Amino acid sequence: MEILLINRPAPLAGLDDIPLPSQDAPRAQALVARCPVAAETPLHSATSIAIHAGVQDVWIKDERGRMGLGSFKALGAAYVIASDAQEGSVAARTYVTASAGNHGMSVAAGASAFGASSVVYIAQTVPESFAERLEEQGARVVRGGETYEDSLEAANKAAEENGWDLLSDGSWHGYTTRPHRLMEGYTVLMAEAISQLPEMPTHIFLQAGVGGLACACATLARQAWGDAPKIIVVEPDAAPALHGSILAGKAVESSGPVSDMGRLDCKMPSLIALKGLAEDADAFSLISESEGQAGAGLAMVAGFAASTSGAAGIAGLIALDEDQRMALGITAQSRVLCVLSEGAA
Repeated sequence: MEILLINRPAPLAGLDDIPLPSQDAPRAQALVARCPVAAETPLHSATSIAIHAGVQDVWIKDERGRMGLGSFKALGAAYVIASDAQEGSVAARTYVTASAGNHGMSVAAGASAFGASSVVYIAQTVPESFAERLEEQGARVVRGGETYEDSLEAANKAAEENGWDLLSDGSWHGYTTRPHRLMEGYTVLMAEAISQLPEMPTHIFLQAGVGGLACACATLARQAWGDAPKIIVVEPDAAPALHGSILAGKAVESSGPVSDMGRLDCKMPSLIALKGLAEDADAFSLISESEGQAGAGLAMVAGFAASTSGAAGIAGLIALDEDQRMALGITAQSRVLCVLSEGAA
């Protein structure tokens, strides 16, 4: 595993027009609470993982059952659509997105709940079983290109040509309003975790694709606990979008092979997330495919079956060598929070 330690805030150029992430968890909690299937997800104490990692405690915020959609993404796009519906009917609107995983499910479910239509572009590499799940939620599914980036380009083009509402979980120059609101939805899970934890964690490991989940959690952690916890962002070494951008001092597109951690295989960071994590994260780590598999394997043995993406935070913890543990101040007395972001693939 490779790890980049930073002195916060990490300097970044070219993001003056990009907003910092929202800290308004109460707004998000109030709106989410109105959903008929809304409920807190559990926080587990994972003793066997703590023993394996050589720390005092490992707490797992378990998002596998969130609103029946199987991941934290239920809090994102559907929250944006619910916010739109508060301002007026969305029945005549069509929401379009690209998805390599659970984001599309959230768009489809949110649109269906409020009488809107949804179109989800997926790459040729996305399994047909996932396309079928999207269709069951009411989405029209379109194959667009060989990679996620290709499907995102196709979704953007479709939005422009048809007057549809683009609802991406990434953000870029000129596109920040919807992803800013979407990331606000993610603060719900961290607000829950803060209230559920028996004491403050010393370390927080957060997996990242474009970075929305990691940024929302880090923002709330700093709001609650200040500088005390060490926050470590975990990415696949095949897609070092945030790591590479922090290293370069500006947003850069990464390159690499397709990762088994498919939900995290994002080559370009969300600019809102990049800006927020430059202020809030203490380290950016890269895990290999085998390290990701080891994390998912340990989680499964401990009773927390998850994909390699879902267990990547756990993988980042157990992949540390002794020098990296020392650099992060991880000892036998450490208390670690991880997010299990989705179930087994």
